[in-house]
Amino acid sequence: MGVKALLSKPFAAYVHKKHQRWIENPVAAQNAIFESILQKAQHTLFGRDHGFSAIRTHADYVQAVPVRDYEGLANYFNLVKEGQKDVLWPGKPLYLAKTSGTTSGTKYIPITKDSIPNHINGARDALLAYVHETGRSAFLDGKLIFLSGSPELEEVGGIKTGRLSGIANHHVPGYLRTNQLPSYETNCIEDWETKLDQIIEETIDQDMTLISGIPPWVQMYFDKLIRQTGKPIKDIFPHFSLFVYGGVNFEPYRKKMIESIGREVDSIELFPASEGFFAYQNKQQDPGLLLLLDAGIFYEFIPVEEYFNAQPTRLTIGQVEPGVNYALVISSNAGLWSYSIGDTVKFTSVKPYKLIVSGRIKHFISAFGEHVIAEEVEKAMQRTMARHGKVELLEFTVAPYVSQDKGQSYHEWLVEFAHPPLDLVNFEKELDEQLRKLNSYYDDLIKGKILQPLKIKKLPVGTFRNYMKSQGKLGGQNKVPRLSNDRKLAEGLLEVSKQG
Repeated sequence: MGVKALLSKPFAAYVHKKHQRWIENPVAAQNAIFESILQKAQHTLFGRDHGFSAIRTHADYVQAVPVRDYEGLANYFNLVKEGQKDVLWPGKPLYLAKTSGTTSGTKYIPITKDSIPNHINGARDALLAYVHETGRSAFLDGKLIFLSGSPELEEVGGIKTGRLSGIANHHVPGYLRTNQLPSYETNCIEDWETKLDQIIEETIDQDMTLISGIPPWVQMYFDKLIRQTGKPIKDIFPHFSLFVYGGVNFEPYRKKMIESIGREVDSIELFPASEGFFAYQNKQQDPGLLLLLDAGIFYEFIPVEEYFNAQPTRLTIGQVEPGVNYALVISSNAGLWSYSIGDTVKFTSVKPYKLIVSGRIKHFISAFGEHVIAEEVEKAMQRTMARHGKVELLEFTVAPYVSQDKGQSYHEWLVEFAHPPLDLVNFEKELDEQLRKLNSYYDDLIKGKILQPLKIKKLPVGTFRNYMKSQGKLGGQNKVPRLSNDRKLAEGLLEVSKQG
């Protein structure tokens, strides 16, 4: 056993013991975070605007600070982007994390000196929890690969800016730097296929023990390795033992990935976002993710059915119940205040507090990590129709088509036209281009050939009506979801269309 593997065990035990203090006192831990972040931010522009100095209780906070998403806080975020100090948090952020998936296009989420440890330590502690539970630490002596975005950063308002994965790359602990692959130069390659070829060249003869990344991108890496060697992953990397992932549901990819590896491997699910690192899987046989209650983030939970109410119930950690869907709202030392991240969660346990990510508060597609939302598909359709004359549609919805074959997945648009386009091929192409302009993640997936361009399935007039009628949802307030993250609606529509 190497030095890193050997030393990781007492370190893992130390971190586990440290975490037990807040795990056993969750409400006190959250109260301490609440008081600390309010006190530190009371003299910021946001703190003055919302009377932080007079807030004493959570009830006071609820009255003073409404729940808002990125658009709701855009005025403050724009001042931060312009380089102003003391807007949401004292000073200026260390970084702005670029992300997308809202009606405002690209978002710029602040990461501060106080909040960066949350992102870095969360990932580190997930690995240490695995070491503590299983006793397996040999993977730390091998090579570790993190398939991520480019670590090259630009500047916005004098603040270093880039994708979260690229920012995190700058903070990989020094003791893991010698293990980390690919090289910095390779990570900076923007073209995914070129980058992947270089990653394979750098890793194919290495002792890879841990592989981390979003499942479809990792699968593409595996596919190229298998094609090049004619061997399963277990024979290429015989000591590969741990897969770390987050961002999308692993289940659609699990069967194909295990088949590519040639044997089962342990895995750890993470719950990271640009807004914070929220939770990780700390037990191999338990899919629940341990919510981090002592990491600079104060959590609120809104029952999903109340989310769009004028004054929804806002619960703190001691008030939640297992099995209930909640919209996740955070306030943090990054300067996010009653910020709705858009995810919904469901607690699987309250001793300790463990959850699963149950979905999004709005309809969406993120089968491949693209985070496409309803407003984006509607805008793409509207802009495309405006460029194609007399096209009229009656209804449409969008669903992912997940193929087991590399690069064969795509978004399927099921459309009922009143007057279809004269040239459907060009219409599809334009529609795809518009969506790529609206959503940078989707654009990345098309560029990387993880996804094919979207495809339109023309449905006979009356299909949507007949489907809604068959579901007992014709008329009234019932609406067809603009998009879904599964194919239940799509398959229902296709079945109805066959029946004429």
